[in-house]
Amino acid sequence: MTMDAAERRQFVHNNHTCVVGYTRKKGPPSMSIVYYTMDGDDILFTTMRARQKTKAVEREGELSIAVLDGQWPPTYLVVYGDAQIETDMDLVTDVGMKVGAIMAGEPLSEEVRPLVRDGMEKEGRVVIRVKPTSTFYTPPVHLHKADDALDKEKMKDFKHGLGANLPWHD
Repeated sequence: MTMDAAERRQFVHNNHTCVVGYTRKKGPPSMSIVYYTMDGDDILFTTMRARQKTKAVEREGELSIAVLDGQWPPTYLVVYGDAQIETDMDLVTDVGMKVGAIMAGEPLSEEVRPLVRDGMEKEGRVVIRVKPTSTFYTPPVHLHKADDALDKEKMKDFKHGLGANLPWHD
């Protein structure tokens, strides 16, 4: 199954966990798992100002994000995008509230907003905004149970293909 541009964007909107990949000043690339929320097509997450993700955005202005669907076996979509740091504490708090709701599985009470803001300020958090430019998609191929490997009919379609770098919008 191949996803078109609208389905790829919907996949990103429907899921809220990703692996953020970024270049380090020295050494191999690094990765970090974060929860994210959306602002239109932009992907937003918080991190501490002092963390390497922030420094990489300052240096490079771009990130790679592997959006995970949270299922097993996993389906994922890599998103490439331009990235910027935002320091407005109202936005940082809003993203913190939204991410808290994702983590809790339900909206947070507005009563906790001052506590969230205080925590964000104490940790020196910022928002990283990623503006997607393209995606990399490889249709998933999974064994769903061990006996599938013995089923010649199922195995004839068990073929990995090459992925494709695709624009965010067609």
